[in-house]
Amino acid sequence: MTQAFTQTAFSNAPANPQLPTLPTGWPIGSYSSYEEAQRAVDHLADNDFPVTDVTIVGVEPMLVERVAGKLSWGRVLGSAAGSGAWFGLFVGLLLSMFGTGAGLLPIVIGLVAGVAFSMVFAAVSYGASRGKRDFVSHSQLVARRYDVLSQPRNAERGRELLAHLAARVGLNS
Repeated sequence: MTQAFTQTAFSNAPANPQLPTLPTGWPIGSYSSYEEAQRAVDHLADNDFPVTDVTIVGVEPMLVERVAGKLSWGRVLGSAAGSGAWFGLFVGLLLSMFGTGAGLLPIVIGLVAGVAFSMVFAAVSYGASRGKRDFVSHSQLVARRYDVLSQPRNAERGRELLAHLAARVGLNS
C-alpha cells in the first residue's frame, strides 16, 4: 500500500504517534506537586481556556521505591497460596460449568491445583533470589516540579488566569 492511501496521508498527525516527542509551548505556571499542576489546569478549564493547548511536564524525574515490608518464606508462600486459590477456583468453576457430569470435584481439583502450582513457582522464584531482595516495595515515578505549558497563542491569558488562582489561594490560606 502506498503512502497516498494511508490515513496519515490525509491528516496532520505525525507518522508514528507512539514515538516520544518533546513538549511544546511556553511555561505559564510551575508547581511543586502534580496535584497543584492538576488544580491549575482544572482552573483553566473552568474558565473556558482551551486546555487542548496545555501540557503538564514533570521536570527532573525520579524513580522512588518505597519499601513496604520484609519478605519471608511464610509471607511468600502464603501470598502464593492465596492468589493460586483464586485462580484455581476460577478454573474449577469454568470446568464445572462447561464439563459434562460436573459437580464439586472439578472445583476442588482446580482449587488444589491452583494453590499447589502457585506455591511451587513462588518457592522456586524466592529460593533462586538467595536472599538478595528480601523485601517488598512499590515504585513510583515522580518529578521535582511540574510545569504547565501552553501554546504561545494562549500563553498570556493562561498566565493571567493562573495568577488569579494563585492570588485567590493565597488569600484563602
